[in-house]
Amino acid sequence: MAPKSFSTTSEGKRKASSGDKSNGDSRTKKPRITSTPKRRPFEEEAASDSTGDASSDDGEGGVELTSRPKNARATQGQVGANNAGARDSTDKAQSSRESHAKQKQLAQERKAAKPLADEVQRTKKLWEKLRRKSHVPKEERQQLVDELYGIITGKVKDFVLKHDAVRAVQTAIKYSTPAQRKQIAKELTGTYAQLAESRYAKFLIGKLLVQNDDEIRDLIVPEFYGKVRKLIHHAEASWILDDVYRGVATKEQKANLLREWYGPEFALFRQGGTADLKEILANEPSKRATSMKYLFDMINGLIQKKLTGFTMLHDAMLQYFLNLKPQSEELKEFVEIVKQDENGDLLKNMAFTKSGARLACLILAYGTAKDRKQILKTFKDTFQLMCGDTHAHMIILAAYDLIDDTVLTSKSIFPEILGKNEEKDLENIIFLANDLNARITARYLFEGQSRSLFPASHANDLAILAEIHEIRKTTSKKDPEIRRKELVAAMSPQLLAAVAASPNDLAYTSFGCQFITDVLLSAVGDKTSALEAIASTARGDPSPAESEEMYPPPPPHISLTPHGGKMLKTLLAGGRFDRKEGAVKRIEPPLNFADILYPVIKDHILQWAVGPSPFTVLGLLEAPDFSSKKELLKSLRANKKALEKAAKGEATDEKEKEKTKKDGASSKKKSKGSASDSKPAQPKSNGNQGTKLLLEKLSE
Repeated sequence: MAPKSFSTTSEGKRKASSGDKSNGDSRTKKPRITSTPKRRPFEEEAASDSTGDASSDDGEGGVELTSRPKNARATQGQVGANNAGARDSTDKAQSSRESHAKQKQLAQERKAAKPLADEVQRTKKLWEKLRRKSHVPKEERQQLVDELYGIITGKVKDFVLKHDAVRAVQTAIKYSTPAQRKQIAKELTGTYAQLAESRYAKFLIGKLLVQNDDEIRDLIVPEFYGKVRKLIHHAEASWILDDVYRGVATKEQKANLLREWYGPEFALFRQGGTADLKEILANEPSKRATSMKYLFDMINGLIQKKLTGFTMLHDAMLQYFLNLKPQSEELKEFVEIVKQDENGDLLKNMAFTKSGARLACLILAYGTAKDRKQILKTFKDTFQLMCGDTHAHMIILAAYDLIDDTVLTSKSIFPEILGKNEEKDLENIIFLANDLNARITARYLFEGQSRSLFPASHANDLAILAEIHEIRKTTSKKDPEIRRKELVAAMSPQLLAAVAASPNDLAYTSFGCQFITDVLLSAVGDKTSALEAIASTARGDPSPAESEEMYPPPPPHISLTPHGGKMLKTLLAGGRFDRKEGAVKRIEPPLNFADILYPVIKDHILQWAVGPSPFTVLGLLEAPDFSSKKELLKSLRANKKALEKAAKGEATDEKEKEKTKKDGASSKKKSKGSASDSKPAQPKSNGNQGTKLLLEKLSE
């Protein structure tokens, strides 16, 4: 739309714009008259002189003898102006310096007029010295700390709210004695909620609590009671409150803090007790509507503000979810809120806390196929980090057991935890094999809920698995065994390739040997290369090497490690021992590992038979598919005397005799003068038990 060329006045008349044409003499535009610029006095004189000269020259027909530049006068004017400008700028610079000096002086005077100005200045100087720990001798540091305590004692409250002085108080706490720390903590009683809201003083609370002093903890934590709703929404206080809740609060203190999420009455009247909302509502059903609404509002408020990293929030979310009815509209609404968080920060933060990981597993269990797909997408690029975490690895196990679309699961999880290229594959799989938590995500599909995979420290994992397996009966359609086999088939090629490519790295540790055993017994595909690679780790003389000063020391031969011998024995048996049947349950197709291993170790078979791994030789004899059994028996019978000595515990050669003497002498030296001299020595088992069993085989 074209702009209007007029505007209406208050009387309603049209007012012409400057661009409109007008009629009539009174509105005719007057011609512009250019005025001659006024000259300065010295310019007028110069003009009159030049005019007279020019008229005389013109009358006589002469010419101008000296020519002047046309802008000579202008140049003179510019020089004068520049000089004047330089004088002005010098004056301005001087006046600016003077004004800054005055301002600085006034600032110092105002600072000096403040209370405790001299004390704060002194504490800052002491802090400057104390913070350079390596440059201050211990005696001098103690003197500085004593002086610092002399200044702040009785005035700590005045120091802690000053951003420059609070650092000195933190340094005093760092070098303080337990009595001095308690003195400061008692002096600050009543101010901890205020300190938590301070940008700088909040760190002081952490300094006091990091020493794990129960008395100081019981002074600080109760001051947050009744203020949880306010503090959890505060930009500074929320993090220190959550740190206190997660790290130092007792079980009872945690319950008191979490109960405030259920309604204002729990903040006002603290009767103690549990924080389990289900138990609270069972005792007082009338509070269900108000408590659930209050809790939901608290949770939703933090999610909308993107404050999703708090452990306390995840505990509250779990309590809310556990009190929703399955398949209810409330549950569906809550799942939508969790899923629709931008960038998936909420789910990613939940994965790394105990309550958050359990909640994520329950959402996967109750969710639809679409919900599960979206949740897996949210965790993209995070699975590698999750598999090694104490809590987050459970979400990967839940995905294995709950998602019917195994193609989706394998494409989402396996490339990240196993690696996306050959260089990354080995590094990732060696980590998976040896990490306490990550190994579960790699071996769970092979072993299930075995005791070796889930020790007592992971009892919570088994509880969550039992919970989601019960829910799975109504929310999943695929048979669990079919789902497991499909996932095993998807991950087998990479695992077998890793075993074939890096057998020594994997067989070096106990967890690595367990990983190799699981892969070779349970994986799907051609295992020949992997079996040959494992057999190659047994190559060479298994006798202990003579002590040499080498750094790093060479890894021991696989026959000298208990986990290595156990792995080889299991692979030779071709399956695991089934306690119910009382026999080894062999896999199909059979491994036939005996024929692969024997050519590698047959040159040193006697050392294997009398050394720490005689059960490997026994496994060769017991293997039903071993083709060189007669050759092995003949070799053992030829060395029967050496086997009998080993079975009795006698040294079989000179080297072993010398070693036995040295070991006996060193053990005597260690035992002299020790506190255990009065205790009777524990009798050692006589002879090599595995060698005894080999002799029995020879006599059959």
